[in-house]
Amino acid sequence: MDPIVTVKKIKEKSSSLHPVMHFRTITKHRNLVCKYCLRLGLIKQGLTHDLSKYTPVEFWRGVKYYQGNRSPNDAERRQTGVSKAWLHHKGRNKHHFEYWIDYIINEDGSVGFGGNRMPRKYVAEMFCDRVAACRIYLGDKYTDAAAYDYYKRAQKWTMIHPETGAELEEMLRVLKDEGEDAAFSYVRKYLHEDTEKSK
Repeated sequence: MDPIVTVKKIKEKSSSLHPVMHFRTITKHRNLVCKYCLRLGLIKQGLTHDLSKYTPVEFWRGVKYYQGNRSPNDAERRQTGVSKAWLHHKGRNKHHFEYWIDYIINEDGSVGFGGNRMPRKYVAEMFCDRVAACRIYLGDKYTDAAAYDYYKRAQKWTMIHPETGAELEEMLRVLKDEGEDAAFSYVRKYLHEDTEKSK
């Protein structure tokens, strides 16, 4: 099907829905992630975070399935069986562990399918993304435990590399147990260790 025709159809169906509210939600989220990334020294990642959300395939589906308190990708997935917006998004944004899922060669030479190890700068951005998403969607109900709790609920079916998963979980645990300042200090040290190793 012609992508321009598809976008027009989605746009027509969603014209009376929530384009302004969706734009505000994704922009508020993006701005918060940018602030967090800048706090970690990840300037380029902060400035370019989630720009694909403004492309027609992601934006108009986000408008059509807008909910305000959770990702519209979930609603699209429930209604159609797949989120085309999410498939587009995860293939263009390296801070999602799903970007790194591919065929893997196991130690015994067999080929499997799973998560590959993520570079630390993207793990740090993923941390920022998850904290910002919880803040935006939960509003006044947000606590520093929210992102950790969300990760733990989904962990059993998450296809993330074990080391990457452990690193993210520890960042989220520090946030939950010690607060935001301690968590960002921890993530800065984590990134600094990576810089020292590459010298």
